Amino acid sequence: MALPKVLRLKGHRTFNYLHRYSKKYYGKMMDLKIVKSNPQILLSHKINQSISNFKLAISVSKKFSKKAVLRNKIKRKLQQKFLEDFASESNHIPYWVLVNLKGGNFLSDEKELLKEFQTLIQKTGLLK
Repeated sequence: MALPKVLRLKGHRTFNYLHRYSKKYYGKMMDLKIVKSNPQILLSHKINQSISNFKLAISVSKKFSKKAVLRNKIKRKLQQKFLEDFASESNHIPYWVLVNLKGGNFLSDEKELLKEFQTLIQKTGLLK
């Protein structure tokens, strides 16, 4: 199950802003960047509803796998794990989050990957 469009982060200006002003959390398998949302950047996308709400993006490096099928599978699993933990009541939190998976083969360590994802999200204070 993919992220709902309301929760997706998009646009190159958004990612430039995120890379420049974010607070970074590092793990063994992934990095997490979080920044307070800036609705002015999204105005060019003509998105009026939920413009300042929480948004998430997950990127998986080609070093992880050259096959897009495997990268997309991992993205879907991380998105599903996030949606399970993320309550709709906390959707008002105005933060943007970028999850970068580092290179390496983590397919065999899927439980470890999901556990690290959850601990990094909890470290940010977004989920209780």
